[in-house]
Amino acid sequence: MATYLILSRISPEAVKDPKNFKDLAEAVSETIKRQCPGVTWKDSYATLGRFDVVDIVEAAQPEEVAKAAMIIRSYGHSSTETLLATPWKDFLSSLGR
Repeated sequence: MATYLILSRISPEAVKDPKNFKDLAEAVSETIKRQCPGVTWKDSYATLGRFDVVDIVEAAQPEEVAKAAMIIRSYGHSSTETLLATPWKDFLSSLGR
C-alpha cells in the first residue's frame, strides 16, 4: 500500500458556524468509508498555513485516493492537493541503486 497526503483548503462557505464543522467532518468521513473501501485513514491534522487540513491515507490504487479527495472537495467546498509520500528511509535507499 502506498501512503498519500491529501492537503485541503476549506471554503468559508462550507459551514456557516465553525461549531458545525464537526458535523461536516463526520459526514465526509462516513461517505469516504462507504464509497472508498480501499482507503485506510491513518491520521488527520489541522494546520495553520496554506492548507487547513492534512490527511494521511494509505491505498493500493491511486484512483481510490482521488475519489476520496473528490468527496472532500464536494462536501467541504474545498480545494485539495494530493501527494504520494515515500518514507524517507526508502527514498534514501533508492538513491543508491
